[in-house]
Amino acid sequence: MPVSLRQQLRQQRRQLDYLQQQHAARLLVRRLSRSLRWQRSRRIAFYLPVDGELDPRELLRLALQQGKYCYLPVLHPFHPDRMLFVRYQLTDRLHYNRWGIAEPVPSKARRILPRRLQLAFVPLTGFDRSGNRLGMGKGFYDRAFAFRIGNSRSPVLVGLAHNCQEVAGGLQAAAWDVKMDAICTPSEIIGRI
Repeated sequence: MPVSLRQQLRQQRRQLDYLQQQHAARLLVRRLSRSLRWQRSRRIAFYLPVDGELDPRELLRLALQQGKYCYLPVLHPFHPDRMLFVRYQLTDRLHYNRWGIAEPVPSKARRILPRRLQLAFVPLTGFDRSGNRLGMGKGFYDRAFAFRIGNSRSPVLVGLAHNCQEVAGGLQAAAWDVKMDAICTPSEIIGRI
C-alpha cells in the first residue's frame, strides 16, 4: 500500500479533536457492549491508542468491571518483529515500548496464546467493507493472527476505526494480510460479530 495513503489516513484521524474522539469512544462502548459476541466472550484483547486511533479504554474498563480477562499487546522481548498478549488489570504499571506505545511488563505467567482469545479488538489505519485492514506497516497483528488465514474462526477479530479511515475504493490485500471479521466505527458495525 502506498505510504502516502497511510500518511493521509493517519493525518485524518489525528485531526479529530478531543470531543470528537470522546464521542466516538462512547459510541463504541454503546455499540459493542450490546453485542452477543461481547456478552459471551471472557478472554478479550484490547490495545492502548496512539496517533489518533479509536480509543477502546472505556470498553476495556467495562470489560474489567464485568470480570472479563483482558489482554494487551506487548512487543516480544527477544523477537523484535513479534508481539505477545499479556493479561492486564487496572493496577498494572505500564511502560513505553520502542514505538512509544504503553504496554504492561511482559510476564510468561500472564501471557495468552492469540488462538486462546475469544475476541480481539485491532487498531487500524484504513479499512474497506470487505474486512481488509491497513495497519501501520510493521505486520505485528498479521503475524500474531497468521493462524487465522485458512479456516480458524477464533478469536473473532474486530477492527476499530473512525469513519474517516474507510478506503472507498477498497484495499489490495496481500497473501499474509489477516482479514477482520468485522469493523466497528462510531456509526456502524460492518460484518458480523
